[in-house]
Amino acid sequence: MDSLFEKSGNDEIIRRINALSPESQPLWGKMNVGQMLSHCQAPIDVACGDLKLKSNFIFLFLGRILKKKILAAPVFKKNAMTEPTFIRTGEFEFEKTKTDLITKVKRFTDEGTTCIKVQKHPFFGKMSYDEWDNLQWKHLNHHLKQFGV
Repeated sequence: MDSLFEKSGNDEIIRRINALSPESQPLWGKMNVGQMLSHCQAPIDVACGDLKLKSNFIFLFLGRILKKKILAAPVFKKNAMTEPTFIRTGEFEFEKTKTDLITKVKRFTDEGTTCIKVQKHPFFGKMSYDEWDNLQWKHLNHHLKQFGV
């Protein structure tokens, strides 16, 4: 499994982000490229403690059941459920949003596991650094594939 904590994996994700342009079109889904770049920052912000999400008992219960299945899957399924606060509408300035995402991705190699400030995911419950890495990698990979890179 590729890792954002390893320089080669991190560089590969950043290379793919840099392959996007304002004209990049999705192969599926409703987001435009700017919305996707902003959307991809939200889960990183959660892991790094910069975005706090409330969890409830029902979601934590369901999340714990689904956690192993989702983390073991090679890729995320198209059009999967999205945390409502991660949904993006409106317009985003492409270059700034792209730069912001790259800066957040670089934190994984620059800071290592210390960039992960949250030990309890709001949906999946307790998460190791490797599980956070797995989840972040798959999420970024999913959306970069969505835009053909």
